[in-house]
Amino acid sequence: MDPVIWSKLPQELLEHILCFLPLKTFLSLRSTCKHFNSLVFSPTFITKHSSGSGSGLCSFLLLSHQQFYSHFPLYDTIIGSWRDLALPFSLFPPFGSSQFNLISSSNGLLCFALPSCCSFLVCNMLAKSSRVIELPFFPFSFELLTLVSTPKGYKIFTLCSKFSSNQAFVYDSVVHSWTEHNGYQPLLFENFHQEGAFYDGSLCFTTPEPFSVVCFDLGTGKWGNLNVEMPRELTFVRLVSGVSDRKRLYMLGGIGRNGISRSMRLWELKEGKKWEEMERLPELMCRKFVSVCYHNYEHVYCFWHRGMICVCCHTWPEILYYKVERRSWHWLPKCPWLPDKWSCGFRWFSFVPQLHALA
Repeated sequence: MDPVIWSKLPQELLEHILCFLPLKTFLSLRSTCKHFNSLVFSPTFITKHSSGSGSGLCSFLLLSHQQFYSHFPLYDTIIGSWRDLALPFSLFPPFGSSQFNLISSSNGLLCFALPSCCSFLVCNMLAKSSRVIELPFFPFSFELLTLVSTPKGYKIFTLCSKFSSNQAFVYDSVVHSWTEHNGYQPLLFENFHQEGAFYDGSLCFTTPEPFSVVCFDLGTGKWGNLNVEMPRELTFVRLVSGVSDRKRLYMLGGIGRNGISRSMRLWELKEGKKWEEMERLPELMCRKFVSVCYHNYEHVYCFWHRGMICVCCHTWPEILYYKVERRSWHWLPKCPWLPDKWSCGFRWFSFVPQLHALA
């Protein structure tokens, strides 16, 4: 097309034409034009592209392990196959790529800890954008770190165990600063792999026995209790928030005595008033999972991924997941690239690439 004619096309018509390009083709064209590149960060264009191309973006389960230094195995939950994600070290600061740990994910963003730089790194690998976030102070010992996407950016919540009373810290990407808040007593450090479940504007956590649910309001910075009666004979509990509007809260728990689970069940919080049992894990699958974690439930963690509640163990490379709509339990196939000798250190994340998720 004549460049003169192309330049005179209305903005709406140009975006409508481009939205029919396959995503891979469009990404390769970004470097040819500043305007094309700016479309990556336009939510309206992304919406048009998702509906116009018919392909949409993929969704993955991402496996992080210390032996996978420069790449992450990805399981494509749409087509059911394994892929490999190479780390773009250009997104990392100088000397920051020598040591890093993936610690949280949300809405296409990945959050890394960079011990050598005394900072965190939040990046969008699809849009090739990143931001280095300095720690509030050093040394900074953090626990229960959770990355939460917001309409205008994201927030990072973490507890710092340096203080005897523990303090909560929240980073807001809109104002690019940390705020300090009171912690919660008793300590919530029963499980170091479980993130907070974002539900109705708050991050929800469970306390050690006697089990209860506490909430941290990300808007006000205040703690509160979810005054709902817990099921009896619980051996462990994990919380998961579901769907994009974060209006559903699920709880997975073991039922038994003396710390030994005889069954595993799933509940949903109904109207914020009671836990309603949804499903029970079939007996054979329950036996396998209990044998995997050896009743060491501190290694068990859960997260939500595209209509699935994923149940993982730090010492086991497979994922047990529950499809909410189909009401069925399944095991994820083991990653073919994992050597049999690797027996621990498995950390799974939900990874749904989003072009407009700004780091």
